[in-house]
Formats: sequence, C-alpha cells, structure tokens
Amino acid sequence: MSAIDRKNLSRPRPSLIFGHMAEDHIGSIATALVVGGGIGGMATAISLTERGVRTELIDLDPEWRVYGAGITITGPTLRAYRRLGLLEPIKQAGAITNKTRLFRFDGTHLHDLDEPVIEEGLPATGGIMRPVLHRIMQERVRELAIPVRLGLTVTALDNDANGVDVTFSDGSGGRFDLVVGADSVSSSVRAIAFPHMGPPEPTGQGCWRISIAKPPGLDAGEFYLGHDNPCGITACSPDSVYMWMLTRHEEREEFMTDDELFSTLQHLLKDFGGNAGWIRDNMTRDNWINYRPLAAALQPRPWSSGRIVLLGDAVHATTPHLASGAGMAVESGIVLAEELAKAKDVAAGLAAYEARRYERCRDVIESSVGIGRLQLDHRPPQEHAALLEGALSRLNEPF
Repeated sequence: MSAIDRKNLSRPRPSLIFGHMAEDHIGSIATALVVGGGIGGMATAISLTERGVRTELIDLDPEWRVYGAGITITGPTLRAYRRLGLLEPIKQAGAITNKTRLFRFDGTHLHDLDEPVIEEGLPATGGIMRPVLHRIMQERVRELAIPVRLGLTVTALDNDANGVDVTFSDGSGGRFDLVVGADSVSSSVRAIAFPHMGPPEPTGQGCWRISIAKPPGLDAGEFYLGHDNPCGITACSPDSVYMWMLTRHEEREEFMTDDELFSTLQHLLKDFGGNAGWIRDNMTRDNWINYRPLAAALQPRPWSSGRIVLLGDAVHATTPHLASGAGMAVESGIVLAEELAKAKDVAAGLAAYEARRYERCRDVIESSVGIGRLQLDHRPPQEHAALLEGALSRLNEPF
C-alpha cells in the first residue's frame, strides 16, 4: 500500500455509503451500532466511520476500561493496525523487535524464529501494554467523533429486511441499518440472535501472566519450551515486559488470593533458566499477576443473521499460543467494512466478509489449540516450534 493510499484510508469519506448514495438504495447502510468497545469493536467502528457510516459504539463497562498485562503484536497484527492508521502511536508507546528467540526451559538457546518483514517499513513483531493499546484506539474513536455510550448492552434485537430495532439494557431503543456484535466470548448479541452457536469450549490449559521490569539484556521476544509449563516473555515498553506461562488447568486456581498467585507462579518457574529464571528471582508481590482458564471456539456458520453480524471473540475466540486474538479481531473489523463497501447489497457484503474470514480464523484457532494439545501431551519442543512457525508463516499472507 502506498503512502497516499494509507493517508486516504485515515480520512472519513462521509459521501460514500458502501458504494451507493443512501437515498438511492434501500439496502445500503447509513447507520450502524457496534456492541462492545474492545479491540474488535473499536476497529470496526473506526473502519465503518471512515467509510461514511454513522456509527455508534456501546460498551457494558461504565468506565470503558480494559484489564490485563501486555499483549504481543505480531507482524500481521501490526499490518492491520497500519491499515487503521495507528502503527506509529503503537510503535512509540510499545516495544518493537525483529525476532523471537526459542529456548529450552533451562535457558539453552534453540534457534530464532524466522519472522520476515511482511511489508516495507513494517516491524516484524513487538508488544505493548493492553491498557495503553486500548487508550490509543479510544483516542482514534474520539478523533472521529464516534458516539460512545457506556454501561450499556442490548437486550433485544428485532431484525427485518431494512434494519434492526434495538432495545438497550437501560430501556431505551434505536434503529440501525446494521448491528455488529463484538462483545466478547460472552456475547449478548450472539445469545440473542444466533441460537445455533454456543459458548467457547475449555481447552484444558490455563494462562498465567505477570507484568514486571524488563530483564537486563533482553532484546527480543522469548519462548521457553520443553517443560510441562511453557512460557514466554514480551517487551511492552523500553523498561517493562510481561511473561505468560501455560499450565494444565485446575479448578482451584480460579480462586487464588494475590499471595497464592505469587507463590504458585514463583514455584512453577523453579526449573527455568535465562530471563524466565530472572523473573522468578526478581518478582515481588507488587507485580500484577493474573490467571485464567483458556477456551476457544470457531462458531458455526452463518456468522450473520439478516442485518446482524458477529466478529472477534464473539465468533472466533482463540487462545494466546499464536498471539493473534487481537490481530484477528482488528482484521475482521477492517474486512467487514471493506466487503460491505464493495457489495451490491448488505447480504452479499456480509456473505463476502464471512467467506474471507472463516478459513483464516479456523487456521489460527486450530493451530493454537493444536499447540496447546502438544504441550498437554508433553511432546518435544521441536514439534511445538514446527507447528508455530508454519502457522505464523500462513498468518503473514494477505488478509
């Protein structure tokens, strides 16, 4: 994409309503409601607004917060953020690198992942604190003057050929040409409008995360393999990192106190060398530590019902093994807007969006769950690395 194209992508085009003037075609989209103000929802609201659609965004959290440690941003995810015009602020606020290094759990270096630059001027990989990324996207939403209503979700959706009548959780209502459900793995939109779908399935693993100061000498992302509990480290700023560790899930771990989280994670790291060992020896109870069980689902098709459509974790929830959940959500928001802009009518646009996203999301989810299965089965690290590298190579392909 040329610099001119990227510049034009960042400008709203209010005269264009998906290829037609709104008054000329009853099936065109002039208004949209995005349910869910997370990464996928904001990417969708930005992409629709830049194409002239009057878009509203709602989120259940009255303070529009995000929790969590850092987030790994692979090359494909950075490419998607470049399409949103947000690459530079992410580079400035996060940490960028050109490689990921694989180690045996004891600190023995195995090899470096092949992470080629997939577009000119695009970093290979990086990381950022999730709340910082959230704020960057929120600022873009505000720049575009997208109305945001907080502490709100939907309780009823009445679909017809020309739009959707929406009932909100505060008793108010509205009518929109399109409703997008980007409201997490526990999607209210999915529960209301897609009875053929269900909640994500547990994978048998849980994920530990800790935010901590950057270990001395760390200059790339790191994976530690060959242990029952693989882990990895991602730089999120010049002086901070987050570390994740995957373990077999046990129910008791969902109810740990802060002290139990600290002592358990420190014990889980007892066999590790390298920078993972450094984190074990330098972590304190002041560091943010979190644990959650993992679940994933590629929801069955169709992903749309009339003028209601799903994206992100609501329809393609994955695990963190490929660090691609956020990237898939951003890509889906961009693709949805692109396909609706090209289509002769809404139904064709939604079908094209689903066709373009389904196999790519399937590959990410199946590869991620497959890597987790190898870990649970104690397979050699070389098998993990081969599946990881193959999946990451496919992710580099255009979306």
